[in-house]
Amino acid sequence: MVTKRDTTSEPFDRGKLLRGLIVASTKRNVSTDDLEALINDIETELHNTFRSEIPAKQLGDMVLARLKDLDKVAYIRFASVYKSFQDLDEFTHELKDLK
Repeated sequence: MVTKRDTTSEPFDRGKLLRGLIVASTKRNVSTDDLEALINDIETELHNTFRSEIPAKQLGDMVLARLKDLDKVAYIRFASVYKSFQDLDEFTHELKDLK
């Protein structure tokens, strides 16, 4: 289960995560197999720590950590949606942290 910011919970949806990653990596040199492997890695980590519920923020951070190593442009695209940047300063700050 994933606990959302509004405190509601919903089942982990691998397809939803994959769709978000595909959008973030559009026109990048990232294959669907790479994205599937990223999700598999996250699922393995969750199973190995015997977690039945995870906060959405923590799940998003897990995705970003792996995406950063995979493709930095896809990372920024995913982060811009996940972190809900409110202005250019937040976006610029994230770019500086990425370097």
